Amino acid sequence: MPALGSDMDEGTLDEWLVKPGDQVTRGQIVAVVETTKAAVEIECWQEGTVSELLVPIGETVQVGAVLATLLASGERAERRPRRKPRPSKPRAATKPAAAPSSARGAAVTPPTVPQRRRWVSPAARRLAQSLDVDIDALSGTGPQGAVIISDVEHAAASKEPATKPMTKPMTKPTPADRGAQMRKSIAAAMSRSKREIPHYYLADNIVLENSLSWLTARNAQRSITERVLPAVLLLKAVGLAAQRFGEFNGFWREDGFVPATGVHVGVGISLRGGGLVAPAIHDVPDKKLDELMDDLTDLVARARSFSLRSSEMSDPTITVTNLGDKGVDAVFGIIYPPQVALVGFGQPAQRVCVIDGGIRVVTTVQATLAADHRASDGHRGALFLNAINELLQQPDLLEK
Repeated sequence: MPALGSDMDEGTLDEWLVKPGDQVTRGQIVAVVETTKAAVEIECWQEGTVSELLVPIGETVQVGAVLATLLASGERAERRPRRKPRPSKPRAATKPAAAPSSARGAAVTPPTVPQRRRWVSPAARRLAQSLDVDIDALSGTGPQGAVIISDVEHAAASKEPATKPMTKPMTKPTPADRGAQMRKSIAAAMSRSKREIPHYYLADNIVLENSLSWLTARNAQRSITERVLPAVLLLKAVGLAAQRFGEFNGFWREDGFVPATGVHVGVGISLRGGGLVAPAIHDVPDKKLDELMDDLTDLVARARSFSLRSSEMSDPTITVTNLGDKGVDAVFGIIYPPQVALVGFGQPAQRVCVIDGGIRVVTTVQATLAADHRASDGHRGALFLNAINELLQQPDLLEK
């Protein structure tokens, strides 16, 4: 079970997308796990053959638990001896009844074997409750005989209208329900962050005239669906600056700072009904602006439909939060552990500035940095923010 954020301790296996004997490749989605924030698609990071699925559907396990085993090419599974059942507690001795000799040939009733736990996906269980379907009466068609959503829907459709009660509203978790659960998780993670991380904060006022003029001219040559938002320029500038100043791009582990090998920018996304997630866009410095725009659009849509991938949740190396559309001048964020930095952007607005010795009204944005003093200091933080500023003054560099 991968750690999908510092606020995650456990997850519930919703669905297996593979079975023993299947060939899997690196990056293939093999399972769906439900957390307090989303139903997350779990990716496989090795190639091989699925040997055994160790966690049944519907079971909640701790982060770090082994979900399945793989066999490498040419490797054969070792035949493991069956585990002997635990001996039951000795019962009080009773007198054995003498069996008549005539009963020797009769069939002997075997001892009762404890039944295996019934596997039901959480989503199917919730749907069954809302549709008044007896979950225990269903035969599962999912992996390992699990009862899945389609089993419940089929059972509900086959019920006689006469016995069907009035339609009840579905009891699936609403965005508000998820939001309440998420707020608890976020509060725990942020409390830990403020308690353990020595934050320091810096701010810089960035003039956006060059970037916005350049972007307006670029978008004028494209259709509406191909246009790039200013937020993408900010993401690319942060990604390039983080690549240059590696002490802001990585993780603080028990043994100290561990720099990341790539720049995966987490994007703060507010969810309908409340709550926040910050999944990653991978390899930001290496992507063109059009690619980043597509990635951002896709990420926001999937985050708000509670459908994210494990890699997007587990490996952001630095986070960007942008509250520009909320009408605030600046945001001073809290670092999301184990990351060591967070960049915030307020609302771009026209302000009076002194430029080249003259007074002008220009569009500016307040950029802020929350950083971990164990991994960097204020001098390096100022250089990092200045690098973001310089990149936004030369937007053609962001296109490469």
